[in-house]
Amino acid sequence: MKLADLPAELQQRLPAVDEALERRYRPVYEKFSDVMPVEEWLTRLPLVAAINDLKAERDAVVMAHNYQTPDIFHGIADATGDSLALARMAADVDAGTIVLCGVHFMAETARLMAPDKKVISPDPMAGCSLASGITAADVRALKARHPGVPVVAYVNTTAEVKAEVDVCCTSGNALDVVNALGAPRVIMVPDGYLARYVAERTSVEIIIWEGRCEVHERFTAEEINQFRDESGTWVMAHPECSPEVIDASDYVGSTAGMIRELKTRRPPRVMLLTECSMADNVREAVPDTRFVQPCNLCPHMKRITLEKTLMALWAGSPEVEVAEDLIAPARRSVQAMFELTAVRAA
Repeated sequence: MKLADLPAELQQRLPAVDEALERRYRPVYEKFSDVMPVEEWLTRLPLVAAINDLKAERDAVVMAHNYQTPDIFHGIADATGDSLALARMAADVDAGTIVLCGVHFMAETARLMAPDKKVISPDPMAGCSLASGITAADVRALKARHPGVPVVAYVNTTAEVKAEVDVCCTSGNALDVVNALGAPRVIMVPDGYLARYVAERTSVEIIIWEGRCEVHERFTAEEINQFRDESGTWVMAHPECSPEVIDASDYVGSTAGMIRELKTRRPPRVMLLTECSMADNVREAVPDTRFVQPCNLCPHMKRITLEKTLMALWAGSPEVEVAEDLIAPARRSVQAMFELTAVRAA
C-alpha cells in the first residue's frame, strides 16, 4: 500500500508539513537522522503525525518489534522490544486496542497474553519462515515418536503449535528453560540452529527439528572474516545463525541481549549479524559505536509500513483471531516458560 492508495478520508487527515510540525517531531527524527535522509523523513512525517493523533481517538497503542523501520520504531510506537517483551507488555496495556507492528506470530502471542484486548495486525501476511516451518500435526507426530519427552517451542511459532507443546522459550532463555525441565531428553522446535546452540551447552539430549530463519541463515563465517580487520570489529551474532557463524563471533545472544551488551561494552566498531533495522534502532543508545552492516532484511517485517498501520488503526482491522479452543493451551505454554525460569527477553 502506498500513500496514494489510502482512502480519501484518511488522505484528508494527513497534516501539512510546516515549521510547527517539524519542530514537534524534531526530537524523534534526531534519533535516526544518520540513517534516513531528511527529505525521506518529511514524506513520512504526515503519516507519523496522523497515526499518533488517531491512537487517542481509537484508544489504541502501537507496539513495534526491534526489526521495524526507524520511522515506525521511533515515530509511532508506544512500546518496543523483542517478541517476548511485546507479549509481556501486551498483558499490561490499559488501552482497548493493540496495533502490533511485527510478524503475525507476534500478534497472535499478544492476543494470547491479552485475550480481553483487540489486537490488530497492519498486514496479516507478514509471516515467518520459522513459524511456517512446523505445524501442530508435526508436533503431534514428534510426540508420538518420542512418547513422554517434553517439547520446547521457540516463541517464533503459531498459536496452533504453542497449544501442542509443553513450554515455550526465547533465544535468550532457551538454555535455562531446557535445564529447568529436569528431563534427560527434550524436543526443540522449530529452529535447528538454536537447538544446536543449546545442545552444545547442556547435558540434556536435544531432539532437533530442522527449521531455519531465512534472515539469519544467510550469514556466513567468511562474511565475518571479510569484515574483520586491524580496527578490531566486535562481532555479535544471534543464536539463529549457523554454528560456524556462532563460533566465529565474539558475542552470541538474543536481540535484547545484544542491546544490553552494546550498552555495557560500548565497542568502537561492531558488526551485528541480525536484521538490518536492529542496528538503525539502537544507534541512539550507543552513539559512539560505528556499525558495520552486512545485515539481511526480513521481507516479512518490511511488509509493515506506516500506510498499512494508519489504515489498520482507522479501520480497526485486520483483527488477529485465535481459535477459542487454542487460547488456553497456547497461553499455558507461554506461562510455563515464566514459571520455569526468570525470563530474559528474546
